[in-house]
Amino acid sequence: MENIQKNKYWIWFSLIQSIGSIRKQKLLEKFKTPDMIYKLSKKQLMQVEGIGEKTAENILDKSIREKINNHLEYLNKNQIQIITIQDKEYPKSLKQIYDCPISIYVKGNIELLNHESIAIIGSRECSNYGKDAAKYFGYHLANNNKCVVSGLAKGIDSFAHIGVLGANGNTIAVLGNGLQDIYPKENRELANMIIKKGGTIISEYPLGTPPNKMNFPARNRIVSGISNGVLVIEAKEKSGTLITVDFALEQGKEVFVVPGNINSIYSVGTNRLIKEGARLVNCYEDITKK
Repeated sequence: MENIQKNKYWIWFSLIQSIGSIRKQKLLEKFKTPDMIYKLSKKQLMQVEGIGEKTAENILDKSIREKINNHLEYLNKNQIQIITIQDKEYPKSLKQIYDCPISIYVKGNIELLNHESIAIIGSRECSNYGKDAAKYFGYHLANNNKCVVSGLAKGIDSFAHIGVLGANGNTIAVLGNGLQDIYPKENRELANMIIKKGGTIISEYPLGTPPNKMNFPARNRIVSGISNGVLVIEAKEKSGTLITVDFALEQGKEVFVVPGNINSIYSVGTNRLIKEGARLVNCYEDITKK
């Protein structure tokens, strides 16, 4: 019962999307727990640095508070957990990044959150070479006791997850929307297989959050943040994949890159990363053997 009550306030805190992770961290530093923040008055909230009248009103919004019980019921019914930054299960590597999420919603095996992990990322549009490389690295990294993290997107992400499942290995899919639905829809079966085979699907976004375009760059900081290193397989010149690489570098993570065909548009970004100093890999041993 105590855990249910605790979760109610963390769910409420996650539903306030008008304030970001940094400001939520500052509120927690001052008031320690979401239930203490929940009880504050508008006047008390406005005494906090960076909290103006509009933000205070958003925090006190009754319509948000009325959603809590429905969310709690859905989570319990669908075996989804909320892991908070104050829980021991929260990913230790993710906690080290500047704007780590205050909480994450988790379906599946929570033990993977602190398993040694390598992220595999790349273009949604990819070549057959890229598909084969994603499956190869997913399979062999999993066989070498690495958890593979990716975003369940079309292209490289999907084939990385598929490679892991072929090895009966561990994989984490990080979504850019609430866990009430899988995006893209064509990957619902893949998501089900990930859970069935002992994997994990996570999101910082509360239930009901649609897959808005702006969510995915923010999602990418979690993909790299939860991982020990990032492997890039195919990226166009201006690929969104390169956003994840930027996050990885900011977070101090090692970046591995699979070289590509110099005549392929899918390899312009990856080959440039190698020229700029990323670590070239052409077999899984380049990552697993140090």
